[in-house]
Amino acid sequence: MGKVYLLHPFRHSMVEDLTLKISYAVLALGLAGAGWFMFKRAQENKQRMLDESAPKVAGEDELEGGAIDPSQFDEPDDDALDEMGDLLGLDDEDED
Repeated sequence: MGKVYLLHPFRHSMVEDLTLKISYAVLALGLAGAGWFMFKRAQENKQRMLDESAPKVAGEDELEGGAIDPSQFDEPDDDALDEMGDLLGLDDEDED
Protein backbone atom coordinates (compact mmCIF):
# COMPACT_ATOMS: atom_id res chain seq x y z
CA MET A 1 0.00 0.00 0.00
CA GLY A 2 1.29 3.49 -0.51
CA LYS A 3 1.81 6.26 1.91
CA VAL A 4 -1.33 7.43 3.67
CA TYR A 5 -1.56 11.15 4.33
CA LEU A 6 -3.64 11.99 7.31
CA LEU A 7 -5.38 15.30 7.36
CA HIS A 8 -5.34 17.51 10.37
CA PRO A 9 -8.26 16.59 12.64
CA PHE A 10 -9.78 20.08 12.38
CA ARG A 11 -9.20 20.34 8.67
CA HIS A 12 -11.60 19.04 6.05
CA SER A 13 -10.72 17.88 2.61
CA MET A 14 -9.35 20.25 -0.01
CA VAL A 15 -12.57 20.05 -2.01
CA GLU A 16 -14.60 21.42 0.90
CA ASP A 17 -12.11 24.25 1.34
CA LEU A 18 -12.43 25.20 -2.33
CA THR A 19 -16.22 25.08 -2.12
CA LEU A 20 -16.13 27.32 0.94
CA LYS A 21 -13.85 29.83 -0.80
CA ILE A 22 -16.08 29.90 -3.87
CA SER A 23 -19.14 30.42 -1.65
CA TYR A 24 -17.46 33.32 0.11
CA ALA A 25 -16.47 34.84 -3.24
CA VAL A 26 -20.03 34.58 -4.58
CA LEU A 27 -21.38 36.07 -1.35
CA ALA A 28 -18.88 38.95 -1.49
CA LEU A 29 -19.74 39.68 -5.14
CA GLY A 30 -23.45 39.62 -4.33
CA LEU A 31 -22.94 41.98 -1.40
CA ALA A 32 -20.83 44.35 -3.51
CA GLY A 33 -23.46 44.31 -6.28
CA ALA A 34 -26.27 45.07 -3.84
CA GLY A 35 -24.25 47.91 -2.32
CA TRP A 36 -23.52 49.38 -5.76
CA PHE A 37 -27.21 49.14 -6.71
CA MET A 38 -28.30 50.91 -3.50
CA PHE A 39 -25.67 53.62 -3.99
CA LYS A 40 -26.77 54.31 -7.58
CA ARG A 41 -30.45 54.35 -6.58
CA ALA A 42 -29.75 56.78 -3.73
CA GLN A 43 -27.88 59.12 -6.10
CA GLU A 44 -30.75 59.06 -8.61
CA ASN A 45 -33.33 59.74 -5.88
CA LYS A 46 -31.24 62.60 -4.51
CA GLN A 47 -30.89 64.20 -7.95
CA ARG A 48 -34.60 63.78 -8.68
CA MET A 49 -35.49 65.40 -5.35
CA LEU A 50 -33.15 68.34 -6.03
CA ASP A 51 -34.63 68.82 -9.50
CA GLU A 52 -38.19 68.73 -8.17
CA SER A 53 -37.50 71.20 -5.37
CA ALA A 54 -35.48 73.63 -7.49
CA PRO A 55 -36.96 77.10 -7.95
CA LYS A 56 -39.07 77.50 -11.04
CA VAL A 57 -37.74 79.77 -13.79
CA ALA A 58 -40.18 81.62 -16.00
CA GLY A 59 -40.50 80.06 -19.43
CA GLU A 60 -39.12 76.65 -18.47
CA ASP A 61 -42.47 75.18 -17.54
CA GLU A 62 -45.10 74.41 -20.15
CA LEU A 63 -48.53 75.84 -19.47
CA GLU A 64 -51.56 74.15 -20.89
CA GLY A 65 -54.25 76.00 -22.79
CA GLY A 66 -54.03 78.95 -25.09
CA ALA A 67 -55.99 81.62 -26.86
CA ILE A 68 -58.91 80.60 -29.03
CA ASP A 69 -57.73 82.94 -31.78
CA PRO A 70 -54.03 83.72 -31.25
CA SER A 71 -53.87 85.86 -34.40
CA GLN A 72 -55.91 88.56 -32.62
CA PHE A 73 -52.76 89.47 -30.70
CA ASP A 74 -50.56 89.97 -33.77
CA GLU A 75 -51.58 93.62 -34.35
CA PRO A 76 -52.85 95.87 -31.54
CA ASP A 77 -56.20 97.57 -32.03
CA ASP A 78 -56.87 101.29 -31.51
CA ASP A 79 -58.09 100.86 -27.92
CA ALA A 80 -54.92 98.98 -26.98
CA LEU A 81 -52.74 101.66 -28.62
CA ASP A 82 -54.57 104.44 -26.73
CA GLU A 83 -54.18 102.58 -23.44
CA MET A 84 -50.45 102.03 -24.07
CA GLY A 85 -50.09 105.71 -24.92
CA ASP A 86 -51.78 106.69 -21.64
CA LEU A 87 -49.52 104.35 -19.66
CA LEU A 88 -46.38 105.67 -21.32
CA GLY A 89 -47.46 109.29 -20.99
CA LEU A 90 -47.33 109.98 -24.73
CA ASP A 91 -50.42 112.19 -24.60
CA ASP A 92 -48.68 114.54 -22.15
CA GLU A 93 -45.93 115.26 -24.68
CA ASP A 94 -48.43 116.14 -27.40
CA GLU A 95 -50.05 118.82 -25.20
CA ASP A 96 -46.73 120.64 -24.61
